[in-house]
Amino acid sequence: MPYQRALTIAAPVRAGARVELEELLATMGDGVANGSVLDFGALTGVHFARLAVVEEDGPLPAHLILMSDFDVSPAKHLGELSERDGLDRLFGHCEGYSGADRLGYLRRHTIKEQATYVNTRGRTLAQIGQEAQLREAIQDFLDTRDWRGADPGDVRRAVREHVERDPALAWALEPAERPGRLARMREKLHLVAVPLLLLPLLPLLLLALPAFAVVLWLHERRDAAPHVRPEQSRVLELAALEDHIVQNPFMAVGHVKPGRFRSTLLTLILFGLNFTTRHVFNRGVLSGVKTIHFARWVFLDGKRRMFFASNYDGSMESYMDDFIDKVAWGLNLVFSNGVGYPKTRWLVFGGARAELAFKDYLRVHQVPTRVWYSAYDDLTALNIAQNERIRAGLRGGDEQAWVQSL
Repeated sequence: MPYQRALTIAAPVRAGARVELEELLATMGDGVANGSVLDFGALTGVHFARLAVVEEDGPLPAHLILMSDFDVSPAKHLGELSERDGLDRLFGHCEGYSGADRLGYLRRHTIKEQATYVNTRGRTLAQIGQEAQLREAIQDFLDTRDWRGADPGDVRRAVREHVERDPALAWALEPAERPGRLARMREKLHLVAVPLLLLPLLPLLLLALPAFAVVLWLHERRDAAPHVRPEQSRVLELAALEDHIVQNPFMAVGHVKPGRFRSTLLTLILFGLNFTTRHVFNRGVLSGVKTIHFARWVFLDGKRRMFFASNYDGSMESYMDDFIDKVAWGLNLVFSNGVGYPKTRWLVFGGARAELAFKDYLRVHQVPTRVWYSAYDDLTALNIAQNERIRAGLRGGDEQAWVQSL
């Protein structure tokens, strides 16, 4: 079993075809996919998926973006996707598309993510579904009697015996399936090899630090950061697509600040971000933020634009507040390289701390997402983590804490 994977497909929309494409997407969902044209739920192991249109911007063309987060190999996922006839209706609006070569077209327009985040690496769609089923079965059993005053150990033993007697729940007494040995070895090798390969460069980086600081200071001083407020009609359009279920999608696109300095700096920052999300922030928390299921950072148009997309719990307002309160420095580190971002100092100070300007910046750059699929639309990241602990607690641990988690 591999770790979770991400797929990003970006196909340029034919001149004059964007409006018709957006009209088609509007029939496929109102913020949540309805399964028409392209049913993501029919694909194996898909956690989240979406379709969205990035509008043209001057000489840069509009793009149809397809994104998915899944458990199977990329080859299997692309193969299943290419078998869907609905692709012809969607990508038929894109340049060079041929229904006779769906798989080839998808491969040619697959772009690599610069960084990805997975809430808990190795936790599969099947595990999430099973553990939600387990919690419901345990809750139904507990509702059959009055447990007030019962010893937590007695409660757990009774639950365990109930689970043992039910053949449909026998799997719950075994540890969850882990990624295969080869996949785990590959992760450990990456964790060790990248720092070792970069270590010889450390003296050069230290020598270059003063010059870098001067160049950065000059760029930050002359960067324009006008406070642009979103049009009310745009805010209402975006709000109408949100809060249909316990999770929401987010996607924003913007221009990378011109010049080699910003492009190179952002590339290096995203390289470091991808390493830390892969090996450090991989067990339910992204630098203090616990509500994100999956996220990605992707360059578009030869690094002239970049988009960020995520699947998160709760409202957009609470999502933005979470980032401002807990990881404003991280936002600044990445997004200060985008045109129009609130002014920063030394990459990490200021920026998102200007709350109103930051929130308006996000809304101005946000991309409406009509077609968005969630495989577990009634489960928050907290629910999923609690269900995992309930399963693990059947085999041992703190009895009092286990009972309280039910």
